[in-house]
Amino acid sequence: MFNNSIHFEGAQLACDRVLVSDIVAQIGTPVYIYSLPRILANFKRIQAAFPRAHIHYSAKANANLTILRSLVQAGAGIDAVSGGEIYRALAADTPPEQIVFAGVGKTSQELYYALEQKIGWFNVENADEGRKLDRMAYVANTTAQVALRLNPDVTAKTHPHIATGHGAAKFGMTADAVRALLDHADETPHLRYNGIHIHIGSQLHDTDATAEALQTVRDLIAPYPQITTIDLGGGLPVAYAPDEEIPDLDSFAAVLNPLLEGYEVILEPGRAIVADAGMLITRVLYTKEQGGQRFVIVDAGMTDLIRPALYDAHHEIIPIIRNEQPTDAVQVVGPVCETTDVLGRGINLPPVQPNDCLAILTAGAYGMVMASNYNARPRPPEVAVSEDGNSWYLVRHRETWQDLIAHELDVT
Repeated sequence: MFNNSIHFEGAQLACDRVLVSDIVAQIGTPVYIYSLPRILANFKRIQAAFPRAHIHYSAKANANLTILRSLVQAGAGIDAVSGGEIYRALAADTPPEQIVFAGVGKTSQELYYALEQKIGWFNVENADEGRKLDRMAYVANTTAQVALRLNPDVTAKTHPHIATGHGAAKFGMTADAVRALLDHADETPHLRYNGIHIHIGSQLHDTDATAEALQTVRDLIAPYPQITTIDLGGGLPVAYAPDEEIPDLDSFAAVLNPLLEGYEVILEPGRAIVADAGMLITRVLYTKEQGGQRFVIVDAGMTDLIRPALYDAHHEIIPIIRNEQPTDAVQVVGPVCETTDVLGRGINLPPVQPNDCLAILTAGAYGMVMASNYNARPRPPEVAVSEDGNSWYLVRHRETWQDLIAHELDVT
């Protein structure tokens, strides 16, 4: 849970060389805090493990412009799954040719926008999408470079809500559908089929399923010499609990690199780059005992971090001031009017009081990007610790009540 960036300095939780309490004193709570040094270190670690790969950061994990720009400046491309993420990537100065456009339901507007911007790759997920893209490329007087997404019918060892490569998933095409498109490539003359894309799921807990899927890809594309690139997607895992057993990066590299020989390679990690570089800081509002349980009610909730409610996901939760008193298992819950608004069940915490601050760790991925305004709650601000680790700055303002109604029309 702790690393070179998220750690205690004496009794105080720090992000690199910045005390969390100093940020909270000025910004308040809830607040997301990200370590740019940790993000860049994670990116470079993946680069080193897969030296032949082009690393395209998956923006859906955390699309803050400061994070995108820092990664792009470090040499990353961007994996986008919507027109809005393409727009964000371009706003962060990503070269268009370094953007991959994935996603199972791309609209005509999004496809045409991506063609206009001359992005590098389209990951096509079904035959109808390919035909639509071909027609639009003709209208735009261009040719689109395509990777066909294969559904390898492989079940990954991960949470079922984030497994994407099994036969019943909505993602990708069967091997027969991929072969049909490649065998009739003359029917879509404005598409250039150069790649195959697979992504069997996020937070993969072993290397076996990925290796099986990759071997399926190699067997499929062997008769098609025009396929020179394999886009392996993401899925590299992170540990959310101290005792969570996951394969390390070197294990993935040892299994996958030999199977990627002879091909250009694209990797699209997201969680593995940003998750352990971020935390959500929240303040205790109340405590109470009820039904044989002790509740710690805080000012962050499922509107700020939905992963526990959506996936029953676990995050370690700790006081930002070290407390050596004996711990008890408590339920850390938010203020949202939903029974599922629980940020942590059975969390071992020392005694806490109203106004104490807690850190929800490993929250850099799929936190703020999935935040909502449910219960008319303004979304929290975001703070980044600078690349040298010595200072911090606000990278997204806290929303206001006025922001909640800014786009509504009162027609009464």
